[in-house]
Amino acid sequence: MTAEDIVEKKEPKRLPVWACIPLFIGIFFIFMGLYGTLARGFLSMVLGVEARHPGLVGYILLESSMLLAVLTAAAIMLRFERCPFSDLGLSVRGHTKGLWYGFLMAVLLYVVGFGLSLAMGEVEVVGFQFKTWDLAGAWVFFLLVAVFEEILMRGYILGRLLHTRLNKFLSLFISASLFAFLHIFNPEINALPMINLLLAGMLLGAPYLYTRNLCFPISLHLFWNWIQGPVLGYQVSGNNFVSTMLKLNMPEKNVLNGGAFGFEGSLICTVLMILFTVLIIWWGEKRTAISLAVHRSC
Repeated sequence: MTAEDIVEKKEPKRLPVWACIPLFIGIFFIFMGLYGTLARGFLSMVLGVEARHPGLVGYILLESSMLLAVLTAAAIMLRFERCPFSDLGLSVRGHTKGLWYGFLMAVLLYVVGFGLSLAMGEVEVVGFQFKTWDLAGAWVFFLLVAVFEEILMRGYILGRLLHTRLNKFLSLFISASLFAFLHIFNPEINALPMINLLLAGMLLGAPYLYTRNLCFPISLHLFWNWIQGPVLGYQVSGNNFVSTMLKLNMPEKNVLNGGAFGFEGSLICTVLMILFTVLIIWWGEKRTAISLAVHRSC
C-alpha cells in the first residue's frame, strides 16, 4: 500500500463552546414549550385545573416538564459534542458527602440568618401549623427546581465554560449572572435581590469548580428553598407556593429582612453568601493544592 492510498482520518470539527451554549438554550426553550404545553393540557383537560393556579400537584407537573426539557436538550447537545452524559455531574457515587454538606450548609445559613433576624426583631413568629402533605409536596417540588436549575446553569453551562481558556472564576461569574437573569421576572425583584441572586449563583457554582459534580449544589439549592419557604414561612424569590409551617410577621419590610422577596432579598443573606462562598473556594483551593503536591511527590 502506497502513501497515496492511506487516507488520513481527521477529527470531525466541533462547534466552539460559545456556539454550543446558545444552541443548548435554544433547544431547551423548544422542548420547554413542547413539554409545557402537554403538561398544561393535561392539567386542564384531565385534572380540570387552571394553569395560572395549578396547585401543588400542578406545580410539580409543570416543573417536571421543565426538568425533562433540560435533560432532553443536554442529552442532544452532549451526543452532538461526543461527550458522555456523565459530564453533567449527576453521579451520586462517590459524592454522597456532597449531599450532606449541601444540607448542612443550608441549615447553617438559616440557623444564623433566621436567628439574627429574630434577635434583631426584623421578623416575628406569629403562628405555627404542621401539614405533612404540604411539606412533603413542597420538598418534591423544590427538588425538581433544584435539579432543573443546577443541570441548566452548572451542569451544562458552567461545565462548558470550564472547557474554555477562561479563568474558572470568570466562568463562575458568567454562569452566576445568567442564573440571576433567569429570575429577572420574579415578583418583587429589585436591585438587592438581583445582587443576591448573583451571589447565590456564585455560591451554588463554587463547589462545582472543584468537584465537577452537582450533589452539593442540588442539595444546597433544595434545602435553601425548602427551609426558607415551606418551613420558615418566607417568600421564595418573591413566590409563595404552599402553606408554611411558621407564619411570620415583619414589623417593617426592609433590606434587613428581605421584605416581600424573602430572606434571600436581605443584607443578612448577602453577608452569609459571601462568607460561605469564600469558605468553599478556600476549601477547594486547599484541596487542589494538596492533590497537586501528592501528584508531584509520586
